[in-house]
Amino acid sequence: MKRPKPISPRVHGMLDYSTAAAVAAAPRIMDLPAPASRLFETLAGGYTALSAVTDYPLSVRRMVPFKGHGAAELAIGLALPAMPWLLGFADNRAARNLCFGLTALTLVVAALTDWNGAGARGRRPRSSRSKLAR
Repeated sequence: MKRPKPISPRVHGMLDYSTAAAVAAAPRIMDLPAPASRLFETLAGGYTALSAVTDYPLSVRRMVPFKGHGAAELAIGLALPAMPWLLGFADNRAARNLCFGLTALTLVVAALTDWNGAGARGRRPRSSRSKLAR
């Protein structure tokens, strides 16, 4: 039997926007080196843009399927641990650990998100609708 996933599409959206805000603020709060600052500012913009066009309740325009959103987040999360070395800021402990922390957060949220849940497109799942509504 599958365990229920506690993160609905609506809650996932709230997490996306709040994570984007925190990632955008991190370079100034943590006094990160320029390459790390550019990475995190780009990530924040990308997270915000992706969230704005994802097919879930908090989007501005629903263009990207929710599962596609998840695939994009997973790809970003898997690439993040290599970024400190690829971009030359691996010696900065705070920036390096922020990459690792964002990877962990991404994987945990992905594992706990109900990717098939009610809330995408603001509708209830088909099984809960009456036969007349089909």
